[in-house]
Amino acid sequence: MLTSKQKLKIKGSIIDANNRLNGIFDSFDPFNNKFLPRNKLIDLFSSCFSFYLSDRKSTETRKTHLCKLDKIISDNPKTTVVILDTSIKINVTMSIVYIHIHNSPVIKTIHHTINITFTKAELFAIRCGLNQASHLANIKHIVIITDSIHAVKKIFDSSIHLYQIQTSAISKEIRKFFKRNHYSSLEFWNCSSQDKWLLHNIVNKETKKFNLSLIFPYKSL
Repeated sequence: MLTSKQKLKIKGSIIDANNRLNGIFDSFDPFNNKFLPRNKLIDLFSSCFSFYLSDRKSTETRKTHLCKLDKIISDNPKTTVVILDTSIKINVTMSIVYIHIHNSPVIKTIHHTINITFTKAELFAIRCGLNQASHLANIKHIVIITDSIHAVKKIFDSSIHLYQIQTSAISKEIRKFFKRNHYSSLEFWNCSSQDKWLLHNIVNKETKKFNLSLIFPYKSL
């Protein structure tokens, strides 16, 4: 027979378990303080990040955009450039991230999974690239180059959507980076695979030619 203390302990454990099951994760709670206007990433650090889109309507503006990318990649040693791309082949999603400092590649990561949307994979690649780049020594300026600027915009959208777990994690990485140094900055540059800009073209080709042999091709992870 259980003692009074044992009964109370079991009852307390059940209550704790129920609280955990019935609780709301911050990522899915629109009323959480983190998502109030004064606490949003775009409001707290609006001057620390910027977006650069590629205008494909004009050949001249496209060339100017690519020339600026060439300058960024060889700019200064306190800038790190994250170049990433994602492709899907027979339900296998492949993401490759290259991190450059002063025109030299320093980190390369490869991620693959199955049965996942392109946008989720792209956001995961951005998250990994940010995490690695922000922890490099003496880095104050991060440039992320991607052909999926629509995925980037999800990071700064605090409304309920399918990608909020990833965007919340990315937002946390960005906050840490900005708080570490008040002079830090983050740029997102759009680079279409059709532009065939040298460094992005290398990553784009790698993601498409990478062949992964699945042990269980008809199983989903």
